[in-house]
Amino acid sequence: MIIRYNFFTILWAVVIMVLTLLPSASMPALSIWELFSFDSFAHAFMFAVLTYLMVVGLKKQYTFPQLQHYAIRTSLFVSTLFGIGIELMQHFFIPGRQGDIIDVLSNTIGCMLGVLIFKWIYKQ
Repeated sequence: MIIRYNFFTILWAVVIMVLTLLPSASMPALSIWELFSFDSFAHAFMFAVLTYLMVVGLKKQYTFPQLQHYAIRTSLFVSTLFGIGIELMQHFFIPGRQGDIIDVLSNTIGCMLGVLIFKWIYKQ
């Protein structure tokens, strides 16, 4: 039953993987302003949606009561690790792509935003 309630989470994670692991030309490093670029906002948005979907899915499932109880912590942890993992895969396995600490930071901020959005919508 856990997959039933997390179907959209899994689907969104696949979309993130496809979009972030496609080979492309390396972009030049800018500066600290890179944190405020469209790319950073896109990363934050994708991971906010991922974390939100995961929290909702884990809260709705009843197969694993521990996951339901710790849905926010689990979602934040798994989504953050997923973001770090994608950046490591980009760096080590995808030609023409490089992992970026700014992207990891954007992903993590997006994960935290996803939790805040969940808390705001569900008043928790």
